[in-house]
Amino acid sequence: MTIRVLVADDEERVRFGFRTILNSAPDIDVVGQAADGVEALELTRRLRPDVVIADIRMPRMDGLELTRILCAPDAPVVTRVVVVTTFDLDAYVHTALRHGACGFLLKHSGTALLIEAVRAAMLGDSLISPSVTVRLLRRLSDVRDAPEVPSPLTDRELDIVSLVADGRTNPEIGAELYITPGTVKTHLAHIQRKLGVRNRVGIAAWAWETGHRRS
Repeated sequence: MTIRVLVADDEERVRFGFRTILNSAPDIDVVGQAADGVEALELTRRLRPDVVIADIRMPRMDGLELTRILCAPDAPVVTRVVVVTTFDLDAYVHTALRHGACGFLLKHSGTALLIEAVRAAMLGDSLISPSVTVRLLRRLSDVRDAPEVPSPLTDRELDIVSLVADGRTNPEIGAELYITPGTVKTHLAHIQRKLGVRNRVGIAAWAWETGHRRS
């Protein structure tokens, strides 16, 4: 199956570079490009891409607002968003993840990571690998000593949340807790619904922000 991608960035050279890299992958097709958030939203509605790559800083509508609209429950199109930024300490990235983005990339991440980011987003997983996202979340939200607050989750769900926050994959979580990866996936769906987050990136962010990380 070909993954249809829309690239949104206000710099033409960046759009050209992303398009060239992504079109080199046999399973990815860049179906559109946008120079700002408003154009990206219009093209998303018309072209219905599987994944939107959105720069944070764009004119008319920035990547944060675009992400909020595209990842909302009443979004005009079902799509996944990957946020890109120049700065690895840009606090806006954390907001984008909370808005529902599948993850984020630094613009200098390289060819292989960009392609894998799109593939991971298509699967609904956190960007590239859970460990990369978690490492960046640690730097973006200085909450390692945050006091633990009450949660709506069961003890088993909290165990899973803690492991997600440590960057574990579903098979690794299953092995740790002696349950199947399928059972882990079911738990994650329940956790996402209870916490009101869109993916495991949001779960990891919640764990760090509220102190529900046990290791």
